[in-house]
Amino acid sequence: MSESSTGGQDSTTDGGSRSSDRGSHLLELSDVHTYYGESHILEGVSLHVDPGETVALVGRNGVGKTTTLRTALQLTPPREGTVRLRGEDVTGTATHEVARAGMGWIPEDRRMFSQLSVEENIRVAVKDGEDVESHLDTAFSAFPDLVEFREKKAGNLSGGQQQMVAIARGLVGENDLLLVDEPSEGLAPQIVENVAQALRAVSEEASLLLVEQNFPLAMDLADRFYLMDNGQVVHTDTTDGVSADDEEIRRYLT
Repeated sequence: MSESSTGGQDSTTDGGSRSSDRGSHLLELSDVHTYYGESHILEGVSLHVDPGETVALVGRNGVGKTTTLRTALQLTPPREGTVRLRGEDVTGTATHEVARAGMGWIPEDRRMFSQLSVEENIRVAVKDGEDVESHLDTAFSAFPDLVEFREKKAGNLSGGQQQMVAIARGLVGENDLLLVDEPSEGLAPQIVENVAQALRAVSEEASLLLVEQNFPLAMDLADRFYLMDNGQVVHTDTTDGVSADDEEIRRYLT
C-alpha cells in the first residue's frame, strides 16, 4: 500500500472523487499544534472531513487522537494552526458556540446524567426552539432497543445501552458533524455490533470523525482514515482493502 500523505500533511482527495478546495470541507484542521501546559501533544496535524464522510483516526493509545477531537471542538484550542468549520475560522471560539454551529461530541466516558432517565438524557440535547417530541421520536426510532428503558435511570444501564443513549443525544442535536471517541471501548462483541449499526444509521444524517482502537471496526465504518503517531499524522488513505496485517500499518498499531 502506498502512503498518501506523511508528516502531518493532508493531501488525500478520496481517490480523486472529492474536491480538495477549502470551501468543500466541513471540518479542516491546518497545521495545528496543541499543548497541555508545556507538553507538546499535537505537532502540525492537518486533516479534513467532507460532508457525508465518516473519517477515522487510528493509532496506539496516547498518540493524540482524543486531543485532535478536543482541538476540533475547541475544548483544547491549538496554540498554533487553524481550525475551520464550513470554511469559517473557529480557532479560539468558545466550545458552546462551536457546538451551536453544528459540531457534536460523543466522549469516551459517555457523560450520562446518571440520575436522569434515558428520555431525560436525550431531551437535554435538544436545542432551544426545536420540537422535542419530534427529536425523541427520531432517537427512539434509531435505537428501538432503548424504548423499553425510556424511564429507566441512565446510571442503571449497561455500558452498551449507555453508548446508544450517548449516540442518540448526538443525533437529536441536529449536528452536521459528530466527533465520536472510542465508541466500542469496553463493550462485548455483540454490543459492539449494535453500536456499529447505530453509527452507520447516524452517518446517513451527519458526518463522523471517529476515534476507534478497534482497527477492523474503524475500517468498516469509515470512508477514509488518518494514522497517528507521536502527535502527528503519519499516513492517510481510503479504507478500501486496508488491513491491520499490512506491515506498513501494523508497526504503528502495536
